[in-house]
Amino acid sequence: MNLHDPREVFGIDRRAVAQAFDRASAGYDDSAALQERVRNELLARLEELAITPSSVLDLGAGTGHGARALKRRYPRALVVASDIAPGMLDRARLQSRWLRRFARLRADAYALPFRTGAFDLVFSNLMLQWCDDLDAVFAEIARVLKPGGLLLFSTFGPGTLAELRDAWEAGGDTRNHVNHFFDPHALGSALMHASLAEPVLDVDRVVQRYPDVFALMREIKAIGAHNVTRGRARGLTGRHRLEAMIRAYEVQRRDGSLPATWEVIHATAWGAKAHRDGPAGEALISPDAIRRKR
Repeated sequence: MNLHDPREVFGIDRRAVAQAFDRASAGYDDSAALQERVRNELLARLEELAITPSSVLDLGAGTGHGARALKRRYPRALVVASDIAPGMLDRARLQSRWLRRFARLRADAYALPFRTGAFDLVFSNLMLQWCDDLDAVFAEIARVLKPGGLLLFSTFGPGTLAELRDAWEAGGDTRNHVNHFFDPHALGSALMHASLAEPVLDVDRVVQRYPDVFALMREIKAIGAHNVTRGRARGLTGRHRLEAMIRAYEVQRRDGSLPATWEVIHATAWGAKAHRDGPAGEALISPDAIRRKR
């Protein structure tokens, strides 16, 4: 690996992503308060948009709470929950009830197994930060969106976990301990490259408080959100480096707790009028086929 090439150091290990969320799936909901908060904000934004989709993709559906809410909002629509981690989809089955039933399908956002123009709405809550090739992901989303369809997503921005990142560096450890996150400019440019129209992005900063740095790190691990970049620090961190990081973080303690910032980006964009074909050699699924199989 070229440690001087950010594309390699901060590139996402897709296998590590799937494994991390697979391991975290059983206890994910117990620690995912922030994810729930952001999901609810994203769902609330649908109230401002006069759309009645007949087919909906929840991309990076996790344990299925978003897909269930989407099915409740659009009871006549086909709702498909898609995730890279099979463990997450197993948990999502618990949210798919008789009157709110949705389909579940394992898929990678880089190569979606759906026919071109399959969905009126693509909804994605806090998934895109686990993708390092925005052009590839948005091109696939643009492909599966119907012309004029809506993309609504949230992701983390570069200010996320800045305190933890700064504490490692202040403690003398310059290795990569925190994931790299794209800024709004990069997201907006990638949306336009994919011919997704009228992109609108806004940023919210959520500061959560923790009794100590270990509570923060346990939560990050519990939701599968620990560092999965290819240039991440490997093996055990030495005691002296860990203690130096903790001392640096403790400088920020106020009123008995430590802050951790999560920079949340919300975005909307609309489907392109023209589509490219899907991945060569792939067998693609139509919404009608999914509906028949449920």
